[in-house]
Amino acid sequence: MSVRDGAATMATNAGGGGGGGGWSNDPDDRMYLLQIYPRLAAQSSTYCNLRVQKNATTASVIADAAAALGLDPGRLYVLAEVKESGGEEWILEAGDLPVQRVLLWPRKAQEQHPQSFGFYFLLQERNHDGSIHYVHLPPLSKEQEVQRLAARGFLPPPQDDFADLCNLPVLSEDSILNNLRTRFYKKKIYTYAGSILVAINPFKFLPIYNPKYVKMYEKHQLGKLEPHIFAIADVAYYAMLRKRVNQCIVISGESGSGKTQSTNFLIHCLTALSQKGYASGVERTILGAGPVLEV
Repeated sequence: MSVRDGAATMATNAGGGGGGGGWSNDPDDRMYLLQIYPRLAAQSSTYCNLRVQKNATTASVIADAAAALGLDPGRLYVLAEVKESGGEEWILEAGDLPVQRVLLWPRKAQEQHPQSFGFYFLLQERNHDGSIHYVHLPPLSKEQEVQRLAARGFLPPPQDDFADLCNLPVLSEDSILNNLRTRFYKKKIYTYAGSILVAINPFKFLPIYNPKYVKMYEKHQLGKLEPHIFAIADVAYYAMLRKRVNQCIVISGESGSGKTQSTNFLIHCLTALSQKGYASGVERTILGAGPVLEV
């Protein structure tokens, strides 16, 4: 055991109680890191990192941590799991296995990290009557929790926009509008809502309607690529050929929302697909249906 710069490091066997331990070549004897901070009447900057085996009990970990920190072995201590997600600290029973708790933490939290990053254990004394003093951590909203954990590498960065509204973590009018607004500012005017395509009129031409895009979306399952009106046309066209059943695409929206332009893009894509020899006379039929489509 060594104590340097206010930190005590110690290796222990599964049964606890001192022991030189060290790293074992046997996978079943793998050692796991526990970061333990004391919360005592006389506060100290000292903490200890214990490396213990998977089946080390809370009782043995408490004994080894007290020895590493030079605490009075005659007093009664408890071990509490702390997670930055907020809420009540989790007091471990004597027979619990702290490593099992660590294995439920994010991957980076299982490595050594500053206390401010969260995910560690607290060692504290029981009250004089043997009871336990529970401490509530400052509450964090779910969004704050995700942001802080993602910023520290414990979770993947939160997604700032969703191509399908059905994938929004919180489905509400505000979240839908915020998602559509975020995508619109990125010049992503199309968004799926399941198999429905939501289009926002950009009131300017975007270079996403050339033959390259027709080919890009050809024979692709809906949702595999970024939302696009060509994807809707492609799915309807090949469903017609495969099932030999008429297909219908409904375009609705308020005045000025871009219904006419969307109809033109659909016709453009369907015409380009029909010119590949899959059907005859489709081009003339589609072009002649323009007025009917806008009824």
